[in-house]
Amino acid sequence: MSASPEIKLVVLDWAGTVIDFGCMAPSGAFVAAFGEAGVNVSVAEARGPMGLHKKDHIRAMLQMPAIGERWRQAHNRDWTEGDINDLYRRVTPMQVAAAGKYSALIPGVIECVAELRKRGIQVAGTTGYFREAADVVYAAAREQGYAPDFVICADEVPAGRPAPWMIFRCMEALGVYPPAAVVKVGDTAIDIEDGRNAGVWSVGVIDSSNEMGRSESELAELTDAEREERREAVLNRYEDAGCDAAIRHIGQLPRLIDEINEHMANGARPGG
Repeated sequence: MSASPEIKLVVLDWAGTVIDFGCMAPSGAFVAAFGEAGVNVSVAEARGPMGLHKKDHIRAMLQMPAIGERWRQAHNRDWTEGDINDLYRRVTPMQVAAAGKYSALIPGVIECVAELRKRGIQVAGTTGYFREAADVVYAAAREQGYAPDFVICADEVPAGRPAPWMIFRCMEALGVYPPAAVVKVGDTAIDIEDGRNAGVWSVGVIDSSNEMGRSESELAELTDAEREERREAVLNRYEDAGCDAAIRHIGQLPRLIDEINEHMANGARPGG
């Protein structure tokens, strides 16, 4: 009988997981781009499809009944694929600028990654950002001391999340298999879905997440009861998406990996 696998690779999302506490950069850019096109959208609506490739994100927003109706009122017609392309052109420079502005590492990332590497675990990064914005994020992270062993963005695979291709490319590049030897960590329900689709352990981070949607200072300003209520709501969304586990902050990941390894030694596998 073959030995039980152990975790050998952690695939980390970027905004809301390792940088940009609260995932502030992408949502503001979508609100501004739609506003330029004469359609008002809320930050909550902009956050809804977060994790998708940015063009798919625009399409998902336009498919929301309320936004589709606002588009019809503003333009006297339904939206088209051409409108998606126009909005994508609008949002691209905004995303690049925002990615540079909101590029601080989330507390605990450096220590977490150092501990993972001490254990011989490789670290990869995946993002729904397009290449130009991703390069800004990668450079800012390197300057702060975080450089994954492999990085890939949604532009570089046939389809972004929730398709599993970015995770599979990470596994291929770093020579890690089976999927049970991999943990995917993200901050949206779509991150959970792409981990499930890849057959890896799928983990959601709560406090810094797009699903929480608050900066570090905004989260601190909540009462204890408000904070716990919001944490429970985020956990419920992750569980509805099929997560294997959730952590409040990235610093809890090494201990969770210990628990996953213990579970696998007893026969557990992702999605079980």
